[in-house]
Amino acid sequence: MKTPLPPQPSPELPDCSYTAPSSLIRPSSPTPTGTLYLSNLDDQHFLRFSIKYLYLFETSVPSDTLKRSLSRVLIDYYPLAGRLRTSCPGDDRKLEVDCNGEGALFAEASMDLTAEEVLGLARRPNRSWRKLLYRVEGQSFLNVPPLVVQATNLRCGGMILCTAICHCLCDGIGSSQFLRAWAHLTSKPHADLTLQPIHSRHVLRPCDPPKIQSVHPQYARHPSRHNDGNAPPADLHRQLQCQPLVPVSLTFTPSDVVQLKRRCVRSVKCTTFEVLAAHTWRSWVRLLGLGSSVNIKLLFSVNIRQRLSPQLQPGFYGNGFVLGCACTTVMSGDIYSSSIFLNYIRDLIYIVTRSNKNV
Repeated sequence: MKTPLPPQPSPELPDCSYTAPSSLIRPSSPTPTGTLYLSNLDDQHFLRFSIKYLYLFETSVPSDTLKRSLSRVLIDYYPLAGRLRTSCPGDDRKLEVDCNGEGALFAEASMDLTAEEVLGLARRPNRSWRKLLYRVEGQSFLNVPPLVVQATNLRCGGMILCTAICHCLCDGIGSSQFLRAWAHLTSKPHADLTLQPIHSRHVLRPCDPPKIQSVHPQYARHPSRHNDGNAPPADLHRQLQCQPLVPVSLTFTPSDVVQLKRRCVRSVKCTTFEVLAAHTWRSWVRLLGLGSSVNIKLLFSVNIRQRLSPQLQPGFYGNGFVLGCACTTVMSGDIYSSSIFLNYIRDLIYIVTRSNKNV
């Protein structure tokens, strides 16, 4: 493996100045109480974190307006005003939402920067961006409200709005749906929501007893035996851990995507996702320098909202995705040969497409 260049220090954001104590924003009208069942897709261990969004505005919105519209939208999205808890005390394998209307956390701050200066510092992500989200102290993620919001006013009159939405309640599509609803009620306080949220996740209840009808390689571990030629080297994880990790942001322009597609054989028509997935896979394998017989997996999210029978209703904002998995051997002899790359990329695209359809 090639030794990467030492990471360059990223510009740090200045500290936020909190202009008022944080507060809990409750729904502005009474909401249903009780518990909300979370599906097995919702409470997976690798989803027990918050999805963070950061929005930059040239003109700020008064905090009272944001609080008022948030209080209004929480009537419809009342589980986000509740609290996560375990279904059985002492057993964290199954979670549920206590719809108690306790409220979302809202913090107000200011920062001595302009919107233009923020954009200049945003060329590469760094840890100092965490300053834009209020830190909630808690022993575990169960002690953190499912929705945390910080509005940071800038020197130029602009604003940064940062939100953290618990992934156990929403996936990317669901959290985006909530944010659009909040924005809609902020601009039109007396309007109705154009899409009503669907709270129930019972359609995703597992069979009892469970029925495993196919192999799921995305959840399988490679054997750790040294004599298994298809398993990654035992020291690969350790080797990766001792390398310095540098956060980067890469943008593929439309012309970049066209160039990648032109490198594929003409008989293969591929989507942007497929060609980027294959390109990323190839680049990753070249970097690792693994043996030709080693199996490498590529995991990606697949939206299942319209793949189920019956389909999930429009407005469903819970986790409606599963992991797709494409797996193939390194074939290092082909990886480094530009003459064989076209066939290799075609095979990768076929594997990714097949894995997507088989979910």
